Parts: sequence; structure tokens; C-alpha cells
Amino acid sequence: RTSDRRNSQRDLKGFKQLFHRFLQVKGPSVDWAKINRPPEDSIQPYERIRSRALPEGVASSLNKLAVVKLNGGLGTSMGCKGPKSLISVRSENTFLDLTVQQIEHLNKTYNADVPLVLMNSFNTDEDTKKILQKYTHHRVKIYTFNQSRYPRINKESLLPVATSMGLTGENSEAWYPPGHGDIYASFHNSGLLEQLLAQGKEYIFVSNIDNLGATVDLHILNHLVSQPAETRCEFVMEVTDKTRADVKGGTLIEYEGKLRLLEIAQVPKAHVDEFKSVTKFKIFNTNNLWISLPAIKRLHKQNAMDLEIIVNPKTLNGGLNVIQLETAVGAAIKSFDNALGINVPRSRFLPVKTSSDLLLVMSNLYRLEAGSLTMSEKREFPTTPHVKLGSSFTKVQDFLRRFESIPDMLELDHLTVSGDVTFGKQVALKGTVIIIANHGDRIDIPAGAMLENKIVSGNLRILDH
Repeated sequence: RTSDRRNSQRDLKGFKQLFHRFLQVKGPSVDWAKINRPPEDSIQPYERIRSRALPEGVASSLNKLAVVKLNGGLGTSMGCKGPKSLISVRSENTFLDLTVQQIEHLNKTYNADVPLVLMNSFNTDEDTKKILQKYTHHRVKIYTFNQSRYPRINKESLLPVATSMGLTGENSEAWYPPGHGDIYASFHNSGLLEQLLAQGKEYIFVSNIDNLGATVDLHILNHLVSQPAETRCEFVMEVTDKTRADVKGGTLIEYEGKLRLLEIAQVPKAHVDEFKSVTKFKIFNTNNLWISLPAIKRLHKQNAMDLEIIVNPKTLNGGLNVIQLETAVGAAIKSFDNALGINVPRSRFLPVKTSSDLLLVMSNLYRLEAGSLTMSEKREFPTTPHVKLGSSFTKVQDFLRRFESIPDMLELDHLTVSGDVTFGKQVALKGTVIIIANHGDRIDIPAGAMLENKIVSGNLRILDH
């Protein structure tokens, strides 16, 4: 209880500092005229990093690494209760299962000791800790720490909506975890930063737990640890080429002589379309980050991490308009020495935010090996099909009910499904397939059907005889 009280006091102190800065900031935090393209050498192509042969002692490099997964989110947007990391995504494996399998495979293959660190929130901590018992006999040390808990603010009065420190009753919606930028302070305050440094860890690889492409890359790790100490890169952000589906993702710019992350929330309204342009800003942040532990300690001690505030408006269930003050982990890039962007293949960005994403990762487009998903060699194109499932598929349980088995999607380019549609077993989808059941109609795609460049609309129901 004493530690809970101490953590609450620390959280409120952090919130007051953030709120004070919020009151001082007027308008977007960047001057658009000062934005420049990053210098050529500040964003390296992954091929250049990969072209260097790995040394024989790669295990010693792995022993300098810890993997941190951002595990604060709930599965509510996909109709699930509890932590999102506990949703089954492939062959009965959850996001957390796959993460543990990946790291265990590394540790066994290279006789290494890479620990897994989970940054939980007050929403996910209890359920996550319960499930961790199942990994007791896996070859992975697992640590957890909690990010802060901040009060939501009434948009009109700018007063906290919480009436006490409790999380139940009228306070059930009064608190929130303040974004993943909180990792630096929470990691330090938890004591884990010092613990990992004492174990000889030098870098953490940070990523979202729902990004199934975010696996430990030995070439990037080797690039980091093989640099001379005086010019060693303290922060790597993995970026990838933007498509029209990624127009809202943050991008890297040069600003006042520093590499900096620019988020859409910081862009003046008059320039939002320019920010979304695929031609001007060609890359976006995957939120796969490699960060120096000694540098985090130094910057925290100097209080030198000035993260831009993201104002996130929300409407609570009762209709009250509130704001959340958040920060992004990648925004700290400007505070670190010799920061670098690496333009990685799209395969390292495989997030599962919706049931449309879930369909892709459950399909035969990917094969699962040691917890990692890789694009099937049988697919002729390296690009991922564009899939858009309608609102009838939003919740995971509805999604699963509508597929007797996941269709063959190896030759699919585009899929749009809208309305009351179900799929029988062993359906194959090729090219562009659009299936639209109008309101009141239902479409049952029969078992064994092969749809290639087809539009299906109206009412199609297959009845048992």
C-alpha cells in the first residue's frame, strides 16, 4: 500500500508537470516554415545495414539487449475484454504467446539471455500477471512494470473529472494511461532500468505488442553495438515506406538541426493535407525503436527529455467531453545523440488493429515459425492485399462466426465485404473481390467457392437440403 501511495503521488506530480506545459503551449508545437527533409545519411536503407556480415560472437551482442513490449492497451476496439495481448491471433496463439516464442527461440538458438519486459497499464497489469505463470518453464525471463495513471480533464472547465483515486463506480472512466512516451519516466521509477544496466544490458528494443512484424533483428543490433563508443547511435527509429493506408502515421523531419518525429496532432490545420502527402513525406514511424539504456539514464537524470504533448479528445459514455494529455515514445528521438532512422521492409510492420488485419495474419499469406510470421513464398507479390471488412466483422467473436475456415488469399489483391456475409469452408479469393449484402439481405459464400475478380451483391443464401 505504501508503494501504491508513492506511485500515485509520483503519477500526480508527473501529470501536474505535463498539465502545466499544456497550459503554456498555444497552437501546434512546430513552426511549419522550419521543417526540412532529413539529411540523406540520417535515414539509412535497411539493405545497407543488412549487407554487413554478422560476427561470430552475435550471442554476446544479444546479451546486451532487452525486448520491451508496450502492453497497456485493451482489446475493446475489437470487442474483447481484458488486455489486447491476450487475443488469439494465429493457431490459438495470443500476441503474448508469439512474443515469448520468438525470444525463447533466440535464446535457445544463440545460447543467449534476452529478457522480455512488458510495460503494462492499470488496465492490463492484473490480467497480464495472472497469465505469465504459464511461461514459468520457458527460456525467457519476464519482467513487468506499470506506466503512470493520469486523470482525464473536463474539456470545458479544465478540471480533473476524478473525485478520488479509486477506479470503480463514477471514477471508472476518470483515469487513463498517458501514452507510450511515459515509458522513460516509468521505466526509471520502477527500478528496472538500473536492474538491466547492472545485468550488462545496453539497448532495449521497444515495439507495440500488436505489431507481429516487430521481431529482434540481428543486423540492426549488430550495427548498434559495433559502432565506436564516441559515435555510438543512442536511438534508432525503424521507418517504412508510406502507402495511402498510412497517411496519418508520424514521420521523420529535420527541425532546428535535429532529427525529429512529427505527428499529425502537431501539424497546423492548413498543412494537414501536405503532411498526408505520399510524395512529400515518404516514410512513417513503425514504432519499432532501439534505445540506449545508459542514454535514458543520463537524460532522465538531466531532466532533458522534452516530449511534445499530444492532446487527445474523448467523449465518455455519459456524453462528457474530456481531453487526455499524452506523449509518444518516438518523440524523444531529438534528445538522443547520433539518432538514426532505418528504412525497413514493410514486413517489419504488421500491426493487428482491426478484424481486417486479423484476417490477413490468420490466412495462408503468412507462415508461422518460432513465433514469427513471414510472407508465404507461394505469394507472387511482396505486397499485402488491401482488406476492408464491414461493421458486422468488427468484434472478434462475430468475425470468427462468419468464417467456417479462413479463405485462401495467396492471390488476393483487394477484398471489401459489407453487410451480413458468411464464408463456408475452403473458399478461395483471387484478384479483386467485392461482396456487398444490402440491408436486410444475406450472402452465404458456399464451401469450396472460388471468387476471382468478382462483385457479389444482393441476396445469396445457400440452404441445406
